[in-house]
Amino acid sequence: MKLKKYGPVAALTVGSLLAVTACSGTTQPADGTATAGSGDSAKKTVVFSALALKIPAMKSLSEGVKAYGGGKGYEILVQDPNLDPQKQLTDLKSVIESGRAGGAWVIAVQPAALSALVKTAQEKKVPLVLNGVPEDYGLSGMQAGLTFAKIDYAAQGKAIGESLGKCVNEKLGGKAKVVLTVSAPGTAGKEEVEKTQLEALKATAPGAEIVTEVTVGERAKAQTDIGNALQGNPDANAVIGNNDEGALGAVGAFAAAGKELPCITETGGNDEVLQAVKDGKIYASVALQFEADMVQSFDTLTAMMADPTALGKQIATPQKVITKESGQ
Repeated sequence: MKLKKYGPVAALTVGSLLAVTACSGTTQPADGTATAGSGDSAKKTVVFSALALKIPAMKSLSEGVKAYGGGKGYEILVQDPNLDPQKQLTDLKSVIESGRAGGAWVIAVQPAALSALVKTAQEKKVPLVLNGVPEDYGLSGMQAGLTFAKIDYAAQGKAIGESLGKCVNEKLGGKAKVVLTVSAPGTAGKEEVEKTQLEALKATAPGAEIVTEVTVGERAKAQTDIGNALQGNPDANAVIGNNDEGALGAVGAFAAAGKELPCITETGGNDEVLQAVKDGKIYASVALQFEADMVQSFDTLTAMMADPTALGKQIATPQKVITKESGQ
């Protein structure tokens, strides 16, 4: 089963192969209307509330949770908010207040919308794993029964910049004309990633010069915008790609312009990007390791279910720099 990358989904920008044993799990109606349970049955029931099952990454992740959790003897209730924060709140409220849920892993559509429900879950001793940080939910500091998961954006940016600098030193004699792609305002982690990647690039390859900046989103527009930027900067020979779509758009733009692109690094690591790394078209991808993330999130949740009064953790999505030499 493969998890596909889907944009900046807080702590779930998916881009790796999820290999789990095909064990039985249970998908209940998205509105949480399964027969209410309590006591011992609730202690073995985990709710997984994804952003939307129409997103391939979320559908694949839900199947992974069902397989992994089912293999450990848990009943898995999968809810589908369909990107509607009110529906997510209503569905979760139903299973938490009824005593149906022993714990829940929630990828919040809008964290602030769940603030009151998070406090209810604490009162009912229903542990939660939530994307983001405590402050996103109106809380201050770590809390009993709550674990928060996020991407270490500073580490991600540092890895992108260092990898590009290494490529520039290896392939371009330490000097390069770099197209910097940036995320749209409001994108999670934008400031941290962009600050640390430039610092790391400067430290690793001082001769690399940023010649233009392009804001990227979806792939086709990224290719067009980077292609336009190349017209004004025909000597550009390196790219910092902040996501899979921007990186693949850059590869397409250089190819369409008949130009070589010796050095490009990016973050995300979907299957197409990893193949491009293998083929030598992308120098390095800072790939998020979502098999490991799924395991750590589920195991952390079930550990809290055994002791709902214990203080939760702030965990980070594992990352790995993938190059042609390192393999996938």
